[in-house]
Amino acid sequence: MLSQLARLSMEADGRYASAEELQFLKEYFQSLNHRISAYKKIQASEKEILRQVEAQIQSLDASLFRRGSQDVTSKWRLDTVRVLRHSAAALLTNDTERLRDRLLLWFQTILGAFQAKNSSAVTYDVMKKVLKQYLTAEEASLFFPILEINRTILGK
Repeated sequence: MLSQLARLSMEADGRYASAEELQFLKEYFQSLNHRISAYKKIQASEKEILRQVEAQIQSLDASLFRRGSQDVTSKWRLDTVRVLRHSAAALLTNDTERLRDRLLLWFQTILGAFQAKNSSAVTYDVMKKVLKQYLTAEEASLFFPILEINRTILGK
């Protein structure tokens, strides 16, 4: 929403915005209660969500947490919590453009350098399954597209 507001401010400079240009605000405010609720649930359950995601990944393919002989589980935890928190903020503000431009594209380069893209794709697929336990259908419909953006950009 912040990116959309900035764009609207530039495009409507010196004139009133049209009803079509303001539609994103109406949609945002209609979904605001679900956004806040999902954000709070993710915040309150962050540790348990990450614990479950990690455990499921371990059971699927423990080698995803290894780079050669090195265990990178703690690095995975730090990276995953960072992306989850930024993703929750993007959910709250309805601003995936900001998430993509300020975190994901930069982080994509880092993951590529460490050859960790496969673990990212698995992480966000598993996270979606785990989060189904925490979010209502309405909340999931707002948050899961963000997880898909994460998976697509970070798992390339």
